[in-house]
Amino acid sequence: MASAFDQPVRRENTCSVKFDARQAVFGREDVIPVWVADMDFAAPEAVTRALTERARHPVYGYTLFPDSLYQAMIDWFAQRHGWHIRREWILMAPGVVPSLNAACMAYAEPGEGVIIQPPVYPPFFSSVRQSGREVIENPLVQDPHTGQYRMDLEHLEQCAARPDARVLLLCSPHNPVGRVWTEAELKELLAIARRHNLVVLSDEIHCDLTYPDAAPHTVLGRLAGEEDALVTAVAPSKSFNMPGLGLSALVITDPDRRKAMKAVFESMHLPQCNPFSIAGFEAGYRHGATWLDELLGYLQANRDFVANAVSRRLPGIDVAVPEGTYLMWLDCRSLELDDAGLKRFFVEEAGVGMNPGLSFGQPGSGFMRLNIGCPRSVLEEVIARIEAALAGL
Repeated sequence: MASAFDQPVRRENTCSVKFDARQAVFGREDVIPVWVADMDFAAPEAVTRALTERARHPVYGYTLFPDSLYQAMIDWFAQRHGWHIRREWILMAPGVVPSLNAACMAYAEPGEGVIIQPPVYPPFFSSVRQSGREVIENPLVQDPHTGQYRMDLEHLEQCAARPDARVLLLCSPHNPVGRVWTEAELKELLAIARRHNLVVLSDEIHCDLTYPDAAPHTVLGRLAGEEDALVTAVAPSKSFNMPGLGLSALVITDPDRRKAMKAVFESMHLPQCNPFSIAGFEAGYRHGATWLDELLGYLQANRDFVANAVSRRLPGIDVAVPEGTYLMWLDCRSLELDDAGLKRFFVEEAGVGMNPGLSFGQPGSGFMRLNIGCPRSVLEEVIARIEAALAGL
């Protein structure tokens, strides 16, 4: 049955990074862009309607956060995740990536250590290094039989025990490997953080994007006590496909840690909102549930199509079925190409633009990240192009 998500939305010439930066990134305009983590679907109608209504007022001045915005977020997490947030715990933020940087600056001194779990979203590395802190790597472990990843909790304990370790940046659900961490894994991570006085920033921007056939996402804050040193970063941007609006939120139970984050934002005069980001944020959380449920069904079918096609039609490539996100982590190591050769193969031979795995850290060497947040017809063409290119290897 045809879905609204099957309808293509032309994004060329809209200043889209994903489409309009192809020449700069890949050296050619005609690659199929399945890289940047936004989707090629129209946002929920309620979001567009809210933006349009706000645009009708012709003054776009400095804007306050209305009480209704906070309540929409509180209601969403209570109903969707069983997580009960108090209004005073919420600090609005100019995006999750700025929040990663701010956490490094707020909770670690220059030269002190911040733990990350590669392969992981590239800003986890840059936020640590550019703030003058030291990266401590706790690599994920891949099961050689299933391809799925798990945390190396024993090694995490060793990292946390380092005298210079101050912060742990957690990606949950994990980008790019698609794991939705279990409650047992998260409880052990919390226990390690408590034993070693780590501040945990939990990036849960993909928390709403877990598949219907997978275990639901567990919000780390639901397992933690108010005394835990936890900062939870959330946003409607991935859930409702509006990352260009930029607005996110931090949930921090401790007032001193909340104050420390706020001080970092204020020291850089970072704008936290604009009239449109506020309108979109509230509309997504207030009215986006039905759209999101339909999206998840479509993404699951896309995921299953790709997983099946990879196993049947793309020799030398493997993929573990993700539990969350609209990203798939293709294991191309059996092609026996180095990372430069791998990127060149997909761009020049297949005409497909993906994210090289090496950008997610050394454990990503030999992998590519595929964005499946697009109409099925696009993925069919992606698979066909790769299949034809592999036949020529």
